[in-house]
Amino acid sequence: MSSILILGASYGSLLATRLAMAGHQVCLVCTPGTADLINTEGTRVRFPVRGRDALVEVDSRKLPGSVRAAAPAAVQPANFDLAVLAMQESHYGEAGVRQLIERLARARTPSLAIMNMPPLPYLRRIDGLDVAALEPCFTDARVWEAFEPGLVSLASPDPQAFRPAGEAKNVLQVGLPTNFKCAPFASEPHTALLRRLEADIEAARYEDGGEALELPVKLKVHDSLFVPFAKWPMLMTGNYRCIGDDGDVNPIAHAVHDDIELSRATYGWVSDLCLSLGAQPQDLVPFEKYATAARSLQKPSSVARALASGATQIERVDLLVQSIARQQGFAHASVDAVVERVDAALRRNAQALEKQAA
Repeated sequence: MSSILILGASYGSLLATRLAMAGHQVCLVCTPGTADLINTEGTRVRFPVRGRDALVEVDSRKLPGSVRAAAPAAVQPANFDLAVLAMQESHYGEAGVRQLIERLARARTPSLAIMNMPPLPYLRRIDGLDVAALEPCFTDARVWEAFEPGLVSLASPDPQAFRPAGEAKNVLQVGLPTNFKCAPFASEPHTALLRRLEADIEAARYEDGGEALELPVKLKVHDSLFVPFAKWPMLMTGNYRCIGDDGDVNPIAHAVHDDIELSRATYGWVSDLCLSLGAQPQDLVPFEKYATAARSLQKPSSVARALASGATQIERVDLLVQSIARQQGFAHASVDAVVERVDAALRRNAQALEKQAA
């Protein structure tokens, strides 16, 4: 049995549920109010299961492991075998979370980031990158200064989940039940921990109506540092192209399929960028497979919705991809246009906020 710390109780409750199903102890880091709710009522995660029309709701209180929650100030990372960073990059500099991140770095607890935006220490593990030049892509690069690169790994947040409208903060629904694809740590013992968790989740079953169900969303550990980067072509082809010139947003399916040839070209260019960094073709996802899956994505991406709602800070994977490409001597008009649209939307939102404050 392992003790796992997960920063981010919303998306993090998905992995927490799968770990608790496998008998492990999980602590979710969240606001005090949400922590009280989870500690009183547990978490509820609803999974689609093959062969069943209705979703299967998993109550964390009924699992062989445990899920509890705590506010950042109450957490001592040295007490955990593994930390999972399941928040968006811009949130790690917030009061309370920043101090927890500093304690986590000092404790040298191996940390698995489930983020679209790779933390700076992880990027330092990639040969040939000028990581210092990439710091402007991050909300606050200083948050990551104390981390040892070898103690940070990365998993792509491929599974999609959301809080259903009108539901409490301890409820999550899985929309796209894919797997968390993890890169290894620098240390084999730390990678071995990931592989044990992978095996435990694979073997776990959930009893429902007298049936032992194999639930989706698993942990898959790979040997390549570049497997999580397979998300970048998807993000640049779909998620960030949901953002229109005037701040309007479109579903991911429209962004991909309204101009399929431009989508194919954009996807291929970002894939080529990943290959230039050291990825192998088998680390990436073919465009046709992504395009087929994108047809079911009938909502705008979370980053597009955030900008439309007035956000002034978002994950800048678009800027990171552009900046890395420039280091490699690459450029693509579609990617440059995406960055310009995101920059413009952030400026509009910042100006609107300033007017409200005046």
